[in-house]
Amino acid sequence: MKTVDIVNGPQKASAIIQGCMRMPGLSPEDAAKVIRTAYDCGVNFFDHATCYGAGAAETRFSEAFPMTGIRREDIYIQSKCGLCFDRNEFDWSKENILVSVDGILARLKTDYLDTLLLHRPDVLFDPEEVAEAFDELEKTGKVRHFGVSNLVPMQIELLKKYVKQPLVINQVQLSLEQSQLIDQALYMNNKTTEFSVNRDGNALDYCRLKDITIQAWSPLQYGMFGGSFIDNPKFPKLNEALQKIADREGVSKAAVAIAWILRHPAKMQAIIGSMNPEHIKDACAASDVKLSHHDWYELYLAAGKFLP
Repeated sequence: MKTVDIVNGPQKASAIIQGCMRMPGLSPEDAAKVIRTAYDCGVNFFDHATCYGAGAAETRFSEAFPMTGIRREDIYIQSKCGLCFDRNEFDWSKENILVSVDGILARLKTDYLDTLLLHRPDVLFDPEEVAEAFDELEKTGKVRHFGVSNLVPMQIELLKKYVKQPLVINQVQLSLEQSQLIDQALYMNNKTTEFSVNRDGNALDYCRLKDITIQAWSPLQYGMFGGSFIDNPKFPKLNEALQKIADREGVSKAAVAIAWILRHPAKMQAIIGSMNPEHIKDACAASDVKLSHHDWYELYLAAGKFLP
């Protein structure tokens, strides 16, 4: 498994992250099999959020984890807070951050989080309150590293003005089909295509400049939650291109699609969400796929892009 040394953050973190959003639907025994399968494939990074099953994903993980035989210190556990669907709002207040982390730790039955991300922007956030919360979480040892999710550069800059801890991660959507993070630079100033629209404030280049690791969520999805493009008849050219490289490399098309993200020199991590052990094995094979410069562009163009 490829690893990523996150600047000012976790070291030798697996390039592929096991997402746990769908874990509430599993029995503890099946959840343990998912965790162990991912770990045996080289995954040492597990992603949660308070909104995943309203905390049920974290609870199921803690029920399953003792069955795996894995030591807590041998993995990284990440969670996110701020999405309060029970109140139909986003909340980055100091009180909510601190209460959320206490709930996360209780559900996960652990003393600390390796990383805590603020989950999507609370448009009413007070950066000074966030800073106070982070200081307390760091001082008490409850959180070791901090980051954000789905934030544009200027929001991160505003946070950094007050927060003393390095913001080491930005978790954003990226896949071959949902490649807005990459597109705009290629089509810059081109009024003939929507690809030229700057939708994220140059987040990718900003994060590279500031040593913030990008974590790509939904690496096999199209649209916001439209489903997978793998074997989807809506994407014949893309699947043909994926199959060509999959046959050459002896892996699945899903592995090739994830390898496309890992091939980028930004040294990103990709989050997989399958609860099927065989699919997890297939996806983790992406770490061993060797994509050339030409391969990368061939896949990008097959996904419906073009060279201006």
